[in-house]
Order: sequence, then C-alpha cells, then structure tokens
Amino acid sequence: MDLYFSPLACSLASRIALYEANADARFIEVDPQTKLTLAGDDYRAIYPLGLVPLLRLDDGALLPEGAAILQYIAARYPKAELGGRDDLERARLQQWLGFIGTELHKALFIPLFDKGLSEEAKARVRAKGESRLAFLDNYLRGREFLLDRFSVADAYLYTVLNWTASTKVDLTPWTGITAYHKRLQARPSIARSFKEELALYQAELARHKAA
Repeated sequence: MDLYFSPLACSLASRIALYEANADARFIEVDPQTKLTLAGDDYRAIYPLGLVPLLRLDDGALLPEGAAILQYIAARYPKAELGGRDDLERARLQQWLGFIGTELHKALFIPLFDKGLSEEAKARVRAKGESRLAFLDNYLRGREFLLDRFSVADAYLYTVLNWTASTKVDLTPWTGITAYHKRLQARPSIARSFKEELALYQAELARHKAA
C-alpha cells in the first residue's frame, strides 16, 4: 500500500493507524502548496482534488477520504483491534469519526487556517466551537479513549487536536481534552508518527522559504 500524505495534516491519523497495525506501507509526501510529490510527480494527476490522505491499495485501486481509509485499515488488520467489534461499536466508531470530521476538522479548524478570514470572523468560529469542545470534554472526563480501547477514531482526534496551537484554540478550560491529548502523545505509534512528520514539516517550511 501507498499512503499519500502531507506532514502534520489530517493524513497523520492514517500513519498512526498503519503503525498501530504494523502494516507494510510506503509513505509518499505531497507538498500542500505545489501539489507535487517529493519525486516531482503531479499529485493532481493521481487524485484531481489534490487532497490527502489517499491510499493506493495493493491492486492499484485508490481510496480517498480519511475516515474511509481509517476504517479500511481497521478492517484489514483486525488483530490490531482498531475498529468496532460488533454492530454497536462500529456505529459508535462511525459516530466519533463523523463528529471529529464535521464538528472539529471542518467546522472549527479549517476556517481558522484560512488566511483570508478576518480575525473577527475567526473569533466567531472559536466561540461557536466552544459547545463542541465542551461536549467532547465532558465525554472524555474519566475515559482513556473514545471507545473502550484505542481505535482509529483516537488517531484522528489526536491529529486534529494538534492544530489548536497554530489556530489559537485555547484548550485550557477543557481539562478532559488536554489530559487525553497528553496521554496519547506518549503512545508509541503516536510519538513515532509525530516525531517523523514534525521533521518533515520543518523541512517543508524550509523548502517554501527557499523557493
């Protein structure tokens, strides 16, 4: 399998899941500005939307969309127990992937990354996000993971919570979330993934500065 990714983007969750599953995969970096791979290939010729992550399966088929990729990894490597074990757990997993993708990733963080959005508008986005963070914080208090064990949903939630610093989302009031994020940072698959992609991200910034 090939995973197309950009450093510290939402594709980080897929890397974490692959490491958790001890899966054999090749990681192909895509520059988010140029949409070229580091080998110089036009990523849009592979996936016209130019978005990551994208998984190229062993038969050459392409699977886009992070939530779909995470569920595929969980299903392909059942011994890693990254997915739901029964119908209700699978539904709960889908619930949290949906919540993270819509209420946090798209509704909260994507607008805050928009350099064209005014600070006043960004303040409204942060204020609107407070109810989502309060809901999540209340759920996580006294819980180690979103399900009864680590799942691909935790890999995704960890990934988007990393963006709070660069988007000025203050997690100080949300002690359940901050404790959860700190615990996950020590997990081997996450520590390894973050260290690797942080180095790649710093190299990406250096390339852009030199261009």
